[in-house]
Amino acid sequence: MDVLKKLFEQYFHSGAERVQPLQGQLGGSGRNIIRLSNATQSAIGILYAVREENVAFLEFSRHFRKHGLPVPEIYAEALREDAYLEQDFGDTTLFEFLSKNRTGADIRSDVVDVYRKVVATLPRFQVEAGLSVNYKVCYPRSSFDRQSIAWDLNYFKYYFLRLAGIPFNEQALERDFSRLTKFLLTADHDYFLYRDFQSRNIMLQDGYPFFLDYQGGRKGALHYDIASLLYDAKADLPPELRQHLLDHYLEVLSGFVDIQRDAFMQHYYAYVYVRIMQAMGAYGFRGFYERKPHFLQSVPYALKNIRWLLHNTELPVALPTLLDAFKSMVGSEKLQSLATETNGLSLRIFSFSFHGLHPKDESGHGGGFVFDCRSVPNPGREERYRNLTGKDAPVIEYLLQQEATHEFFANVASLVDSSVLAYQSRGFKNLMVSFGCTGGQHRSVYFAEQLANHFRGKASMDVVVRHLGLESQGR
Repeated sequence: MDVLKKLFEQYFHSGAERVQPLQGQLGGSGRNIIRLSNATQSAIGILYAVREENVAFLEFSRHFRKHGLPVPEIYAEALREDAYLEQDFGDTTLFEFLSKNRTGADIRSDVVDVYRKVVATLPRFQVEAGLSVNYKVCYPRSSFDRQSIAWDLNYFKYYFLRLAGIPFNEQALERDFSRLTKFLLTADHDYFLYRDFQSRNIMLQDGYPFFLDYQGGRKGALHYDIASLLYDAKADLPPELRQHLLDHYLEVLSGFVDIQRDAFMQHYYAYVYVRIMQAMGAYGFRGFYERKPHFLQSVPYALKNIRWLLHNTELPVALPTLLDAFKSMVGSEKLQSLATETNGLSLRIFSFSFHGLHPKDESGHGGGFVFDCRSVPNPGREERYRNLTGKDAPVIEYLLQQEATHEFFANVASLVDSSVLAYQSRGFKNLMVSFGCTGGQHRSVYFAEQLANHFRGKASMDVVVRHLGLESQGR
């Protein structure tokens, strides 16, 4: 952390007054992402021990900015200490914007407008800037080649199919993998492949998209990234919108390269499948293998995409064993327990004082969890925090400095994650989670907000927060 504070002070010529970790223990990335700020300046600090990936991100960022692309400016770096400082684009991802502005398949027009801007920008990465990218810094491979594809397919086979209990003939599946790989590589693959072009890696400011997390980029085919965005599992874009955005992408792309729609579409759905398999391998690794159940929440949406593909597309290469595995996945009782349609789970989160008004269960469902936060150090004992609440930055920073805070929330999130999955799979409609502390002002408010942020933006869930202790004070 000290190296990031030093970089901040060197660049801005003033110190960081607030340090806020942005990626919790439940994240899928090994990077530590930290916001550093003072009264006038803000930046994002990255701590990550994989030097090659850091080098790739820094090199790509500077290259893309030379081409006028909306990526973060690199303020400072200390590669020997695995750290760098970059521009802060705020807190709103495209995924969050989408989630808050939709009702099921009904997505507001301003969200569609942003998606159109995103797909119109993609060819600039792939072609305009991609022609002169330094592919020597790519990590772990310089291209989406046979080896890269094999890694993704085996990731899917061993961490999803195996752990989900989907039966398959390994030798027959390997033959399908070989045919699929050979077919994928017949597409022109001399463009920049962003690799993680999805809604959580796109930030929004004033209605305009800004792009992150391209450090895994390499040379590859045009199809992969647009497939990543349009079949981003939890974004759950309706088929009609996916088609509209694909048409818009191809229209814009035609201004950069001479491309025939029929030729592009010949390979497109094969790349959709391979991207879905890569993502499901990740869900299986994090969810089944590492036993982090919240990663499995994306499985229902991925299965929905596979079901649509099986019914609406046909690949120009024979993959009988792989397609049988997909059909088994869609029909698996084990996966159906994760994939049951779960419209309308209401998660109600409360903070309260043990000496004041306690939450009431108005649903008749039984009251859910009540967590006692009094084991965590109390900022209310210090005069400087006495008139603040768990929503205020100084209190948040104080609590983040306490090891007990992280241990407490990790345990809470694990319990509630498991219950949410079970409630959704069984069709339950209400879950109540309450946090109590001495005054109902600091710790309970902080943890209630953190849990709400953890679940906000997740499909098929309505998150409501009330702070009873603050309400009793007129706040």
